[in-house]
Amino acid sequence: MSRIFPPGVRTEHGLSGPISKKTLALICALLGPLVIAGYSQSASGPQQAAKSAIPLDEPVNIESRKPATPAARPDTRPVDIRVEKQLVLINVTVTDPLNRFVTGLEKQHFRLYEDKVEQTITQFSSEDAPVSIGLVFDTSGSMGSKLQKSREAAAEFFKTANPADEFFLVQFNDRPQLAVPFTTDTDKVQSALTFTQSKGRTALLDSVYLAMHEMKKAHNPRKAILIISDGGDNSSRYTETEIKNAVREADGQIFPIGIFESLANRGRTPEEAAGPGLLNELAEQTGGREYAVENVAELPDIAAKIGIELRNEYILGYTPKNQERDGKYRRVQVKLNQPRGLPPLRAYFRLGYYAPTN
Repeated sequence: MSRIFPPGVRTEHGLSGPISKKTLALICALLGPLVIAGYSQSASGPQQAAKSAIPLDEPVNIESRKPATPAARPDTRPVDIRVEKQLVLINVTVTDPLNRFVTGLEKQHFRLYEDKVEQTITQFSSEDAPVSIGLVFDTSGSMGSKLQKSREAAAEFFKTANPADEFFLVQFNDRPQLAVPFTTDTDKVQSALTFTQSKGRTALLDSVYLAMHEMKKAHNPRKAILIISDGGDNSSRYTETEIKNAVREADGQIFPIGIFESLANRGRTPEEAAGPGLLNELAEQTGGREYAVENVAELPDIAAKIGIELRNEYILGYTPKNQERDGKYRRVQVKLNQPRGLPPLRAYFRLGYYAPTN
């Protein structure tokens, strides 16, 4: 049976004839959906063709895309680990009955107590370690005839210095003054002392407070304050009680050289009479020693002796068994296991410290 083609349609044999507008519209109406469906199928595959065949009058449900649930990961945040161990260091000087320094002792020769509870000594040293030293120098009017020998005493003290030591100078009369801040150059301190003049009253307690404040800037773990004064305070704002409490909290030893008038001198003021006791108590609280001088010619030798004492100390370190951070004062006591063949020995040490607070 032969096929009939509309006029104007190209066949394998050519065109059948011209196509009218009506005929062309009829062809498009009949063949258009088939051509579009076929094009969609060839271009996008069977799946797209099936989608395009969905009737437009049926409702279409559209669901929002749910985000993928992330896989559970372990908590990688750093954990804060805080380990605190308090280490207490006690400087100890040991002397014989002739007040000579005893060296060569070992750790087993010492026993250490805190509030009457024996502690375990975990660190022991007797080496010449660097020291931070503050010189508190009296330039009040009463020091007039003693000023030159006091300068010589300071010079002898500096001769015993370690190259790694550091120093500062507090001068005082009516009030204290930081004349030279921390330096390793002892010439700077001695130059400042050269131009000192004797005048005014005596603010001894205020100068000790200033020295303790400046000592907080020290770079060495060992600290000491050397006081050269004729004793007696008559111009300070701080009281004896305030300074004594501050000294108990301070980290460092105090070595006063007291240039006192003879007990037979009836011209001494009440402040001068109380001077030796005040300086001695400050020294004992910190583990230092007071040296009373009546003859100013002895000043250089005594200053040199203090310098040597600082080079011959034992350092005992321990972690307190009482770890309470209550800020209370802890009393310390050092006892000696008497070595064989030696006379009775005496230990000088700091009497206590304040526990830290939270």
